Amino acid sequence: MRDSRNAVAGGDVSVGPASVLVLADDLSGAAETAAVLMSRAGSALIALSGPPYPSQAPVLVADLDSRHHPQAFDLVREALGHAEDRRVFVKIDSLLRGNVAATVAACLATAPVVLAPSLPSAGRTVTGGVPYIRGIPLRETRTWRAVPTLTARTFPPKSASATTAGTSAAGGDGLAGPVTVADALGAVPSVLVPLNTVRAGHRALTAAIGRAGGRVAVCDAETDGDLDAIVAAALDADPSTHLIGAGGLAAALGRTLSPDPPPHPPPSRPGAAPLLVVVGTAEPGAAEQAALLVGHGATPIPLTAAELGEPEAAARRVRNALDGPVVLTVVGPAPPGLAGVLGGIVARGLDDRPAGLVLTGGETARRVLDALGVTELTPLGQIHHGAVLSRSPQGHHVVTRPGSFGERDSLLRIAAHLAPYHFASVERLT
Repeated sequence: MRDSRNAVAGGDVSVGPASVLVLADDLSGAAETAAVLMSRAGSALIALSGPPYPSQAPVLVADLDSRHHPQAFDLVREALGHAEDRRVFVKIDSLLRGNVAATVAACLATAPVVLAPSLPSAGRTVTGGVPYIRGIPLRETRTWRAVPTLTARTFPPKSASATTAGTSAAGGDGLAGPVTVADALGAVPSVLVPLNTVRAGHRALTAAIGRAGGRVAVCDAETDGDLDAIVAAALDADPSTHLIGAGGLAAALGRTLSPDPPPHPPPSRPGAAPLLVVVGTAEPGAAEQAALLVGHGATPIPLTAAELGEPEAAARRVRNALDGPVVLTVVGPAPPGLAGVLGGIVARGLDDRPAGLVLTGGETARRVLDALGVTELTPLGQIHHGAVLSRSPQGHHVVTRPGSFGERDSLLRIAAHLAPYHFASVERLT
């Protein structure tokens, strides 16, 4: 990584060369973060196992698979012990789903923390400490309807703040999100850095973050420029600061480390391998995206709960359809352990053949790759925002994408990029 200077909020801020360790709570977020950092800070590797992490890649992204893990605090704390001299970025959900409080508590135990979960490109902002989705308070939306109920979290008994955080709003009841970012943190101490301070200039913002002391500096942000200012000020206040946020803050860190533009979308892969799209998310938009893909010639394999209970028969259906693109979906209420069941079906269906895989939703992606024995990925770039193409040592070309991302033609455009010979009439991103 080369040294660079970035003019931010009225001042030039040199952050100097450093490698980066990213800790992500799910796989789609890990890939998204790798894609926005790799071209700017050097090559990247996504680790699905460890610690320890043997890679010397300038950008090392560890998928802790901790979003709904009962021991998220311990997972994050252990991974931080392997950061060495790398800058640390911690990827959480922009909608504050999952073990946000436990993750932040683990980070705050080792270094100053700046938290900015805004993702302006998706209309997700924070103002006055309140998270919004396209101008509507998060609490008033239905985005948490598919969040699992979390119980029996385990945190170190000597850490009162971490233990209390385990029962905070970050766990959720599957019905509504937190009113404020501070609510998502529960008992983890925090202080708000309001939007007027974020925009008051580099010196004022740096001072405000520095005054957070042993509290989390929760930063408002409505634009990418706000996030750029936050990253520059945080690293100037203390280079050891742990930055915690979504893809927007990760991209801001990338821009701060290097002004080089992101790479063009990766080239289409050769067309010999089968193409399998697995839609494991409950997001209604994903079902519409799958329907459009079927309308352009993909073979649909919808599975009911009963059919999921017979994985060998389901795998046989997949195997018999792989002479062309296949889209695997779930019909009706999702049974317990859905992602793991889908992973087993995909592994049996592919029968050790390398494939092009499109996996929506971080948990689905992780369970499928676990079933295939994939322990690391090399990211190649983004097909569109959030849709990251990676390569596995086994020869799979894998596109991961958060379930809540993408326009109506998202899956179709991804499929056309991977298999243009099947979707010649679809205009691809260039």
